[in-house]
Amino acid sequence: MYRPYFIIFYMVTIPRYYAPALGFLMFAVGVNSSEKDFLEAFNRPTAIFAGYIGQYVVKPLLGYLFGTIAVTAFHLPTPIGAGIMLASCVSGAQLSNYATFLTDPQMAPLSIVMTSLSTATAVFVTPTLSLLLIGKRLPVDVKGMVSSITQIVVAPIAAGLLLNRFFPWVCDAIRPFLPPLSVFVTALCVGAPLAINVESVMSPFGITILFLIIGFHLSSFVAGYVLTGLVFRKAPDVKALQRTMSFETGMQSSLLALALANRFFQDPLVGVPPAISVSRYFEL
Repeated sequence: MYRPYFIIFYMVTIPRYYAPALGFLMFAVGVNSSEKDFLEAFNRPTAIFAGYIGQYVVKPLLGYLFGTIAVTAFHLPTPIGAGIMLASCVSGAQLSNYATFLTDPQMAPLSIVMTSLSTATAVFVTPTLSLLLIGKRLPVDVKGMVSSITQIVVAPIAAGLLLNRFFPWVCDAIRPFLPPLSVFVTALCVGAPLAINVESVMSPFGITILFLIIGFHLSSFVAGYVLTGLVFRKAPDVKALQRTMSFETGMQSSLLALALANRFFQDPLVGVPPAISVSRYFEL
């Protein structure tokens, strides 16, 4: 099968650098933040809990709805519906932290706390949700998740905070270059999964699944935004909080869902929805 050169480039070079790329984005957040910002984030337990509910209650319910629609209304194979549900059961995506930083920098620490909490507890919650929605209990790599959080989130942010604290002149020197470089890195993170999984998008069910996944993500974004407005309508920063919760609810670690589908389901069709969902342009 013919592949354009840029797709071959993505497939060969980008996957091994995906985690470091996300780590760089978290480093950029750390450089532009302070310890005080994170302490203030922990002083908002209600918001953290609301983000957790959005990630592990609202989103799975929407995943179950769209998975059921895929099978009953569009007559897609049952494994496709299971794949959509599986994509809704995983933890939040670290890229949501940077998306929040771009729109509402003051909310980035809160977003990081919420995503880290959902990721840390995914080792228990994801298998339980998969059992409830799909009927199959999935083991999750605890050690791998802890390592992922440390390498992609904790270490880069800590490095940025320390650099900002002890060497502010260095941060002042590199800060002007971070926004354009971050945009470039984000573009690679967006394009790489799509290029790698282009065959899934071009599969016989690809276009239908594509629209279902778009609907799932959009409804998750909207649900996070609207429900936050109803619950926190009296908060002084309600609009910024709504945008943050929208990112947290609508974005998830689809790479984890794809890995689980490939490892624990015999039918390869289960992996098609996560493969399409992993294309980050849906989440930005």
